[in-house]
Amino acid sequence: MKQLALIALFLTSFHVVATEYVFEAGHASLQEWLLPENVPTPKDNPLTPEKVALGKMLFFDPRLSGDGNMSCASCHSPLFGWSDGQKTARGHKSMVLGRASPVVVNTGYNDIQMWDGREKTLEDQSIGPMRNTAEMNMDIPKLRNFLRTSDYKEHFDKAFPKETIGVEQIAKAIASFERTIVSRNSPFDKWVKGDKTALSEQQVRGFKLFVDPNKGNCAVCHSAPNFTDNGFHNLGLASYGQENPDLGRYTQRPLRLMKGAFKTPTIRDITLSAPYFHDGSAETLMDVVEHYAIGGVVKENRSPNMKTLNLSQQEKEDIVAFMESLTTPPKAFVLPILPL
Repeated sequence: MKQLALIALFLTSFHVVATEYVFEAGHASLQEWLLPENVPTPKDNPLTPEKVALGKMLFFDPRLSGDGNMSCASCHSPLFGWSDGQKTARGHKSMVLGRASPVVVNTGYNDIQMWDGREKTLEDQSIGPMRNTAEMNMDIPKLRNFLRTSDYKEHFDKAFPKETIGVEQIAKAIASFERTIVSRNSPFDKWVKGDKTALSEQQVRGFKLFVDPNKGNCAVCHSAPNFTDNGFHNLGLASYGQENPDLGRYTQRPLRLMKGAFKTPTIRDITLSAPYFHDGSAETLMDVVEHYAIGGVVKENRSPNMKTLNLSQQEKEDIVAFMESLTTPPKAFVLPILPL
């Protein structure tokens, strides 16, 4: 009975697109799609320039891995939209992992982290790969000793005065840097703010289809303002039909509907981070739309939000064009100089 109650609660929590939008640049009905200017930050880790600078160094430093040859940025690189450009990630000794490297763009706006939601906060998430033997495989006591006896100590002293360098400080610094990786100035954002020229007619048509539950039905999961509901869904990917498939969220919450369910990623900056899906099985945005159009490949345990879509080829192209409008124009990224 308890499981049935949880399933009922899960079903009623789905985002329903009921908003009546007026598809005119700057209209009040569209403002829910704008992200807050300030990224949510926990009270015990207020954002400071010193923490961000330190976190940036740690994020790009390969010495935080067991072999000294792999950093956070190895899988989350600005060169690839803060992912890695591969179908699935590479870990310790180039081990091929089972899931794609998720983007870290706008993760500060999310209230749960990782494809399976096993970490709630950015602080928890930031240290996990270092401890994971299949990923960065870092000896944490060795890491603490390195940071305490290197030039890093000066930077930690500035970021965390009178605190001893430990896992908590490392996590808080990296999380602080990740909260600065933000996309909220795309052509779509400019259109929502009132710039009539920011979107083409095709892109506006694509947005209409995107939010229409009877057409694209995309916003049911990729909801405002960060284009994610922070929920978990089985999309009917072909990989779920393989022997011993990745069960995703089910490993954390053993409910039937969570079998093969993975976290909805934001699609802001989506053009920068191909391939797509947690298994990297879609090479292009059109591949993604085609998958949704047929309602997925494997129907067993498919999310209730998945259904066959009645879309013409032109409508599919319009949705792709709209998604292309969600990318904030990239700026040159300056790498940090690492302490000795």
